[in-house]
Amino acid sequence: MTIVDDTTTPPCAYEPEIYLDELLHSPPARTDITAAEWDALTVKRATAHRQCAGCPLMVECLYRAVVEMDVSGYVACTTEWERQTIRRRLGIQVNQPTTAAYGAARVGGGPVSHEAVMTARQAYPKDTCHQLADRLGCSTSTIKRHLRRAREQKRDAALSPTLTPNLPTIDAVLDVFDELETSKVA
Repeated sequence: MTIVDDTTTPPCAYEPEIYLDELLHSPPARTDITAAEWDALTVKRATAHRQCAGCPLMVECLYRAVVEMDVSGYVACTTEWERQTIRRRLGIQVNQPTTAAYGAARVGGGPVSHEAVMTARQAYPKDTCHQLADRLGCSTSTIKRHLRRAREQKRDAALSPTLTPNLPTIDAVLDVFDELETSKVA
C-alpha cells in the first residue's frame, strides 16, 4: 500500500529559520557590514528566494501579502519594504485589523508606548528588534508592530490622499513584482 500526500507544504514550513532571519526582514545597508557578512547575507537571501520562487503557492502568497494582509518578514520573495513598494505603485493600502483583542496583556510595567519604541530605535539604530525588545521589556512582535506603524505613517504622509479602492488583479501584482530588482535574484 502506497500513501500519497497530496498536500502542498511550502518551503517556509520546512525550514522556517531561513525566513525568520531578521537580516532578511530588514537588510542592512551594504556599507554597514563587512564584505564577508554581505556575501553570507547574499547567499542566505538567494537560498530563500530560490525556495520561495519554486513554491507552487508563491503567486497566491505574494498576492495575499501585498493586497490582503501586511505581514512581517521575508514572504513570497519580498521584504516588507518591497511589498510596500508594490502597494505604492499599485495605489493600494492594506488596512490592518485592530489587534487589541489578541494576546495577553503585558505583565509588569504596562504597555510600551509608540513613542518609547521610536525613541529607543533612534537611540540604538543598529539594535535588532530582539535587542530593542529586551531593552524595553516587551516582545519582539511589539517592536515590529510599532516600527511597521511608523513606516506606514511615513508612507501615508507621502502618498496622495486619493487611493484606488479597487483591488488589483494577480497579474497587476505580478507585473509590479517583475519590475523589482528582487525578482531577478537567484
